[in-house]
Amino acid sequence: MHILLTRPIEDCSDLIFRFKQLGHLVSHLPLLNIKKISYDLREIINCKGIIFTSANAIKFLDVKKINKEIKCFCVGSITEKKAKSVGFQNIISAEGNVSNLKELILKNFSSSDGNLVYVSGEIISSDLDEQLINDGYSIRRVINYKTDHNHFFGNDFTEKLKINMPEVVYIYSQNSALSFLNFIKNENLESFWKNTNLMCLGEKTSSILNEIKWKKIFLFNTGEEEYLLYKI
Repeated sequence: MHILLTRPIEDCSDLIFRFKQLGHLVSHLPLLNIKKISYDLREIINCKGIIFTSANAIKFLDVKKINKEIKCFCVGSITEKKAKSVGFQNIISAEGNVSNLKELILKNFSSSDGNLVYVSGEIISSDLDEQLINDGYSIRRVINYKTDHNHFFGNDFTEKLKINMPEVVYIYSQNSALSFLNFIKNENLESFWKNTNLMCLGEKTSSILNEIKWKKIFLFNTGEEEYLLYKI
């Protein structure tokens, strides 16, 4: 099976290796460039709990002065793995979506336990901090990275893609979906996806690509990529 992965290489190298080990052909189309931006570490140092919905938020965080024993809430297994790698010890992980993560926070952290910090990129798929504020929590959102659309994919990438279109494409965010739609339109590929299964992280992400005709559209949580192949 030909699979197209669209995350930056550092975020999908393990998945590329695993799919190739299973005998699949894997193409890589990094849709976004991710860059660190300056932020105020003082907002984080004295917090009683920290929330991550992206491994990139941990990647671009200076963790040396942060207490690694505070409760650390992660959206899924990839984020959890990254949190462990930088020393967080009290990690509570959801099953790859923000709704589950919010429920875990409500069950494991009382509004009276102190202040929470939500570390994220500029663009988020769910206003988790505002939802928790409405539930009576003290929480600050700290933005430590931004994403830009990638516009260069190599001179012959599109031509190779036309010759052997993927059976499966994974899209992980609304921003990635917008970038992918731009790629499709800029390269005049609108009519090439009728035999491709689109895998999207959430309905908001898939809705951006609804104007393209796909074989099927599946919704998934991070960590379910391999499992989804058996549903096709």
